[in-house]
Amino acid sequence: MAASKKILVLFGSPHGAGYTRQLLDSFLAPFLEQGWQVGTVDAYAAKIKPCTGCGACGKKEGCAFPDFDPIDRAIRESDFLVVASPVYNDSFPAPLKAILDRTQRYFEARFSLNRRPPIKKHRDAALLLTMGAEEEFPIEVTVHQLRRAFSVMNTALVGCAVWPGTNLGDGRRRESMEKASALALDILSKM
Repeated sequence: MAASKKILVLFGSPHGAGYTRQLLDSFLAPFLEQGWQVGTVDAYAAKIKPCTGCGACGKKEGCAFPDFDPIDRAIRESDFLVVASPVYNDSFPAPLKAILDRTQRYFEARFSLNRRPPIKKHRDAALLLTMGAEEEFPIEVTVHQLRRAFSVMNTALVGCAVWPGTNLGDGRRRESMEKASALALDILSKM
């Protein structure tokens, strides 16, 4: 039943009401209309430590730092994952990148501890990006990074909506909001 379905949002913007939030709200609206529950991890508020490459997750499932454990539980409980972020320097902002880097625990669980898959429940995911520029390279970089992380998380990236040219103001707002909403409706139609 759709009412019990859960979306987890990894929110990577330091601006809670900025362009990224507007794009996210447009994407989430169709899900909310169908009764989905939404949980959010605010990357800036979470203050997740970066991966130190200590190797602990290669010896025992988990991480030496417990700060990621609530995110791990939320990922495992989610039915759909959304990564919503501005583009900084052709990639994700550092707090969100720290979260993505901490998914190393799933890589180690799969390849060092032979847990296949490390997360049993499959989920699909969407990427929502806002960016000052209007170029393809940052999209390619962020999609590549997510696909790498998702490959050991039993997660498939099924769509991307981008609001380009935010440095130019709201000029692309309507078009970007419509694309985000259309992506959500397309995803829901396939579930």
